[in-house]
Amino acid sequence: MSVAFTKESDAEAVAANLPDRPIPAHANLVTPRGLAQIDAELNAARAAYAEAQAGDAISADRTAMARATRDLRYWSARRASAQVIEEQPAGETVVFGNRVSFERKDGRVQCYAIVGDDEADPAAGPEAASVSYVSPLARALIGKSIGDVVMLAGQPVEIIAIA
Repeated sequence: MSVAFTKESDAEAVAANLPDRPIPAHANLVTPRGLAQIDAELNAARAAYAEAQAGDAISADRTAMARATRDLRYWSARRASAQVIEEQPAGETVVFGNRVSFERKDGRVQCYAIVGDDEADPAAGPEAASVSYVSPLARALIGKSIGDVVMLAGQPVEIIAIA
């Protein structure tokens, strides 16, 4: 079918129906660094929205406005619901914001920071990896102490450091 016979409004209708990004139902706990990341994302979403409104961006990319609007809604909601948890010095038990090192049965040592949903990045590498506080890994570690053995993915691991 020739492009001349398609309805322009169909593409715009699809763009307008772009689904919202899901917002977790649990509390939006964040570290101070996580709040800064949310602020940066919110500013980027505002800029994308302004860019989509200006000029001919909507004609060039029919989904630009829908994506910008969706992201602006998401980051505005995340910023409004953010509950900053100040960093605490390492104590005897694992809490939100701590970096926890544990040793697996095969001798591998892994280390993760326990952070909020939007700042979690488990693949960031050995020194920067982080997981959401609601992840199974974090839930298994929170409240435990150095020397405690917990089950992760059916395997025992021993907590060896809390920072």
